[in-house]
Amino acid sequence: MSMSPVLEDCLRSKGTEYEVLQHPHSFNSMSTAEAAHIPGDRLAKTVVLGDESGYVAAVLPSTHHLRLSELREMTGRQFALATESEVRELFKDCEFGAVPPVTMAYGMQTYLDESLALQPDVYFEAGDHEELIHMRTEQFLDLMEDTTRMRCAHRM
Repeated sequence: MSMSPVLEDCLRSKGTEYEVLQHPHSFNSMSTAEAAHIPGDRLAKTVVLGDESGYVAAVLPSTHHLRLSELREMTGRQFALATESEVRELFKDCEFGAVPPVTMAYGMQTYLDESLALQPDVYFEAGDHEELIHMRTEQFLDLMEDTTRMRCAHRM
């Protein structure tokens, strides 16, 4: 598999400057950072959540855990992690576990952890387990302009 077509369209429509990096196949964000030889704080991971009102995503560094209780408190919603089958249905053009952070391009409300804005550059999955998108933080924040920025994660 290659870059998600939805991601590619989103990057093109916003005129985003980026590079694609190849890395050995990996199954989780921490092993991806290690395989790609990049700092885990700069690798954005996407966590898909849902409740009776629909699905949302939280985007945070791979070195962090989502504070689900705090996100629930801040939003007033009772989120739970989306199931594997729900994620596969929502992101049909991505491999499971390789969802890019541009979930708003899939019609999903997105919460972005503020700590990513402090990094000099950001990496994230391109929709498969062998490619990463790399860009300057300014480009990433422009790409993620329709997200809600907040503190929703803590370091592992």
